[in-house]
Amino acid sequence: MSDKLSRYRAADAPLPDKYWLWPLYGAGFENLGKDGKMIQVPRPDPGPDELLVRHDAVGICFSDIKVIRAGENHPRIYRNMRENPVVLGHEVSMTVVKVGETLRDEYQVGDRFIIQADIYIGGVGYAYGYEIQGGFSQYNIIDQRVLNGDGGNYLIPVQPETGYAEAALNEPWACVQAAYTVEYRTRWLPGGTLLIRGDGSGVELGEAVNWRPEQMVLDVSDAAFADQVRKWTQGAGVTLIDDDGEMMFDDIVLLTNDPDAIEATFPRLVKGGVFNVVSDKPIPRRVELDIGRIHYDRLLAVGTAEHDLSAAYAPVRTHLKTGGQAWMLGAAGPMGHMHLQRALDMEHKPRRLFASNIHPERMGPTQAKFAPQAAAVGVDLVCLSLKDYPSPEAMCEEMTSHVDNGGLDDIVIMAPSVPAIELAMDYLAENGVMNVFAGLPRGTMAGFDYNLVIQRGARFIGTSGSSIDDLSEMLRLTEEHILSTNSAVAAIASLEGAADGLRAVAAGRFPGKVVIYPNLSSLPLTPLEALKDVLPAVYAKLERGVIWTNEAEEELLNALLP
Repeated sequence: MSDKLSRYRAADAPLPDKYWLWPLYGAGFENLGKDGKMIQVPRPDPGPDELLVRHDAVGICFSDIKVIRAGENHPRIYRNMRENPVVLGHEVSMTVVKVGETLRDEYQVGDRFIIQADIYIGGVGYAYGYEIQGGFSQYNIIDQRVLNGDGGNYLIPVQPETGYAEAALNEPWACVQAAYTVEYRTRWLPGGTLLIRGDGSGVELGEAVNWRPEQMVLDVSDAAFADQVRKWTQGAGVTLIDDDGEMMFDDIVLLTNDPDAIEATFPRLVKGGVFNVVSDKPIPRRVELDIGRIHYDRLLAVGTAEHDLSAAYAPVRTHLKTGGQAWMLGAAGPMGHMHLQRALDMEHKPRRLFASNIHPERMGPTQAKFAPQAAAVGVDLVCLSLKDYPSPEAMCEEMTSHVDNGGLDDIVIMAPSVPAIELAMDYLAENGVMNVFAGLPRGTMAGFDYNLVIQRGARFIGTSGSSIDDLSEMLRLTEEHILSTNSAVAAIASLEGAADGLRAVAAGRFPGKVVIYPNLSSLPLTPLEALKDVLPAVYAKLERGVIWTNEAEEELLNALLP
């Protein structure tokens, strides 16, 4: 390691009086920076209970683009951006460079961290890179909102040998990992609210007699079932209440195959709610459900054709089925690459993996990047581009010619497209799982064949974001070399190139992540393959000429640190 890099890692060099950042003054790229350029501001000193940190690497997220497009209309922005601009960047790795006097027993100069960006104080969000200044700046103050928020300390320690980009990209990777490790309830919420509505003829409570919600609305027409439930409530201490028509429920059990009733009742679930349709008769048409809420509010739709209503609450498999067949839609983008990498790295590997995207020019590099690894771990990777076929149905017909045993065990949706979701669900196997990873806005309706849920055991899941625990677990997987966050890097730049990087992400120019190194001297936005001509010594450290490595990062820092 060179002396220059050693000094940088130690973080004990004299600090500058000023530093550079990219303020966003409102909606639109025209409001990024001053006259399209980053600005220089005085460097602050930390207060007694604060830290001064240096931002070492920051990944560009499409969420950053959403803030640029929405400005003050973004739900996480609570201020006048013209007077108090936002500094974006929440996928950050940082190093402590100065410690406030009351924190010197807990923190040392040179300590390294990543940050869980979703910071809450008294239930109010102060997300890093939104309300709190983010990573598109060389330095920042970490105050008690971060160190002592509702979730405790939002900083997570990083081992000294972990790469800067490798650490920063744990934030988006944690969202991917969380999508496969989320756990759903297998019973009614203890102390929660429950609605049972419909016919009820021949239905039994089954294992539900052991579950204990606090309040319940009972609205069934079958007298025998109604009597069974009333007797249960008396022994279980559950209070029967009247429905005011506006009450929301933690759990809803609908005893009917009426699609109108399903559509009218589903919106009454609270966040994290479970919706159970019990019917031994097919539902005569698709039902329109809010796919945005399934994703962002983690709603779960279950069901059973058995008369035992508790049979619907079997554990939901969220990881990929080992030895199964999986399809990833929108696989050529940054998040798609992470899902593909995870599928090939983790123990729950499918035996056959379909990866699809619209454009052949994006699927080509995706296949080149992942095919060697897939072959090495015994996964049959099939890459498909929609533009190569006359219609989506024709592409699906080609794909299913490779599928056996009645369908796909897992379908992961990275494309924020209702038609893609509606088309793909028809190819689910019995007990298949569709993971709607791409977030569509709340209120976006999609047509669901609920018979897949009731009669074939299919489950539709969706998650948004990650927790401190998710991020900590992801960092463990990274530092134990189980998952490679570096594999997501597609292009790099210094802070000067951040604006071009943001525009590139907005345009979907790269199949992977753009990573900014805020403290390098000038480096324009540079795809990894272009390093061969721009920085050949860095390019020589890439894996197979396409995958970022910690060794390549060290060479980059040696070359371009001031």
